[in-house]
Formats: sequence, C-alpha cells, structure tokens
Amino acid sequence: MSSTLLEVTRAAHDDVERLERLIVKGPAKYKDNARKDEIAALGGQTATGINVFSAFYDRLKEIREYHRKHPAARVVDANEEYEALIKEEPVIEFSGEEAFGRYLDLHELFNQYINSKFGAKIEYSAYLDVFSLPHNIPRKLKSTRQYREYMENLLEYLIYFFQRTEPLQDLDRIFSKVEAEFEEQWANGQVQGWEKQGPENEDDPMQYAVIDLDYYSTVEELMEVGPEKLKEALAALGLKTGGTVQQRAERLFLSKHTPLDNLDKKHFAKCSHGLRQNGSTAVSQDINSLKHVALMEAKMKKLCDLLSKIIEQTKENVVKKQALTYEEMEQEREEEETQVDTESDDEDQQIYNPLKLPMGWDGKPIPYWLYKLHGLGQEFKCEICGNYSYWGRRAFERHFKEWRHQHGMRCLGIPNTKNFNEITNIQEAQELWERIRERQGVNKWRPDLEEEYEDKRVTSITRRHILICSGRG
Repeated sequence: MSSTLLEVTRAAHDDVERLERLIVKGPAKYKDNARKDEIAALGGQTATGINVFSAFYDRLKEIREYHRKHPAARVVDANEEYEALIKEEPVIEFSGEEAFGRYLDLHELFNQYINSKFGAKIEYSAYLDVFSLPHNIPRKLKSTRQYREYMENLLEYLIYFFQRTEPLQDLDRIFSKVEAEFEEQWANGQVQGWEKQGPENEDDPMQYAVIDLDYYSTVEELMEVGPEKLKEALAALGLKTGGTVQQRAERLFLSKHTPLDNLDKKHFAKCSHGLRQNGSTAVSQDINSLKHVALMEAKMKKLCDLLSKIIEQTKENVVKKQALTYEEMEQEREEEETQVDTESDDEDQQIYNPLKLPMGWDGKPIPYWLYKLHGLGQEFKCEICGNYSYWGRRAFERHFKEWRHQHGMRCLGIPNTKNFNEITNIQEAQELWERIRERQGVNKWRPDLEEEYEDKRVTSITRRHILICSGRG
C-alpha cells in the first residue's frame, strides 16, 4: 500500500469503520436484559434507589475477592487479537433465491397466502403482481388474525431485505413520513381499502363488530347469519340474546341506525351498563387493531415502491426459470459463479467510451470496425417478446431460441418451430399458424375415402373407387 498521507488516512478510516461494526455487533449477543441490568448496576441503580458510592465499593470488593481467589490469573491483552478483528469483513446473509439482493424470496409468504381465506390459488408469478395490492382484498377478511399475521410477516421480510440491500437509507425517517400521511388520511377516511362506508355510519362502532351490518339491508338477510353469531353480536353490545332467530335479528338490526344510548331499555340484558362498557372497550380495541393493520399496509406499499425495480427483476427471473430446463439453470448458475470469481478491481476504473460501444469479454469496449461489421447499430424489435429490442443481426437470429421468445409463443398457443423464424409480428404468426393447420387438415388421411381393399385376384382398390363402381351399378 502507498505511504502517502491520503492512503494512510483512508486506511485509518477503514479501521474505524470495522471497529464501529464490531461495537454494533457486540450488543446483539445479549438478547436478554442482563446487559441493561449490569449497566444500571454500574450507574448505582438499586432496588431502594440510586447510590453511586455503594455500587462502586461493592464492585471494587468483587474485583479484589476475585483476584484473591485467582492470584495466577493471566492478564488479557486487548491488542492481541486487534489485527484479526479489524480485518473481519461484515457478513450479509442472502438466500440462494435472493442472489445477493437481486431478487426477492417470497415463497414462504406465498404459501401462507394461498393457504388462507383471504388469498387465492394462484401461481407464484401471479402472486408477485398482487402481493403489493392489499386494497383488493375485501375489508371483511382483513379483520382476521390470519391476515394480521400474514401482513406482519410480509412487512418484516421487506424491512429486513431493504436494510440488507440499502443500508444507507434512513428507514425510520421514511416511516415517520408514512405515519404522518397515514394519520391524516385515516382521520379523513381516505386510506385506500379502508374508506368510510357512508356518512350515516362514520361514527358507528358496529361496523367493527363481529357482524358488519353494512352488508345487510333487511332483517331476512341478517337471519341467514345463524343463531350463534347473532347471539355473540348481541352479547357484545349488552343486548338480550334470547328469543327466536328472527327476534334476535330484529333486535340486532335496530342498532344499525340507532345509537345504543337511544335504544329502549327493554332490549338490554340485566347489568347492561357493564356489558355495554365491555362492548365499547372491545370495539375500541378492534378499531385500534384494524388501524394497525392499515398502517402496516401503508408501510408495505412504501417499501414496494422503493423496491419496484427489484420486484420487476424478480418477475422476469421467475418467468425465465419457467422456460429453462434443469441443465440450463445449472449452466447459468455456474456462469454466474465464474463471473463473480473473475471480477477484479479494474472494473471500478472509469472506462472511456464516448461512442457507447458494447463491452467485450475483457470488460472493455469492442473495436469500432467490429461494431460496424456485425451491424450492432441496427435495432430489431420483436412484438412477440413484448417489443424487446435486439441489437445486431446475430442477436436477433439467436433470440428465436431463447426463453423470452419461447415464452411469448407459448402465451400465443403456437409451437416455436423453424416455420416461425424471422416472424416478430403477433398477427403474422397467428395467420401462419392458421395456414399450417389448414394444410395439415387437407393432407390428413381420410379413412372413408382412402381405405384400401383387396379382391380375389389380390388387386388393391380404394374405398372411393368401390363406392363409384357401386353407384354405377
């Protein structure tokens, strides 16, 4: 290493950064409250109060007693492992599916989604399109414990992934802005997916009860819920739970447009005051729980906006893997590992490339004459590949056998054969496929006309000639 002042300063800063990482890494080992208790004891905090002097002399007594029992104890030099400590590099863990932060790994959350009541039986590629859209899930299903646990796990994973891939971002500052905007929208009832149902139900706590009365317009519809759920809903509000199913439904339906304080006392059970207080407490707890779920959704949407590029790359990677065989995937993985091993410090140097020429195998721009020879300035667009651009004739001809074109042909329901080479327009491919199918239908063997028979002289004759001769008599 150079002995210049700038190099010495840079090396000193590297040592400081490594020591800071070690300092941060140290407290992570103490997951219980032992470290906090010890710090409090050093500060003189006891059960009776704060006494610095007694804590100091007690600690001094313990040290003297230890050295009296162990007079031959070796003094540990803090500088012995200094060199090994400052050379330690931070280890950031990524799963194989994440590929060092290039893709998301949502398989566990996907399994949790498809096995839940609020989810749907879809493919993993389709899940990547809908997991960031929680407002499409019915509001009635969001009040369940299963959805709350799913949202907590999803938010926890996105935060952990964002901290690993974007360590310099201030996530607390981002979330503080999200919370401020959320509080304002929640007060106005403008949170997407949690809008207020109507002006008559703005302050109605029954919309958060066991039974959401906004979904029922008549007593007959409310009777279909069943006697047990009606009983639970009435008990939560402190109303009488007896009677037939129709009487319970009528009693509960009264609370839809009439506040509980204005209802006749005959509808309430004994000790209804305490029950109503318990019911209002439970309702307020439900409101806070739903508000917490809505806040988690807002944070999750913000993280999805920040990770939008990675989400798109994950979608493309999933579609690509579906079109590859096992051998092709293994070959691609080996190429990626080889590419990582062969990376050098020369890549960090800025390369002078004013003509924006493609890079060669050595990481440097290819010669201009080679660029013109292969026609890399020509752009070929393929509509089947989603209007993807290919530069140069060679890349254009080769892409007909690659996964992107194969996936596009599979979506059109057309086999990717040599007949469709040089065809990039969807309409032309469909018309050619129709002509091929018609030609196959003309050349198809028809047994009613082309079936052959043999007479006594072992002479072959088709069924069509037999029918012609029999028609002549």
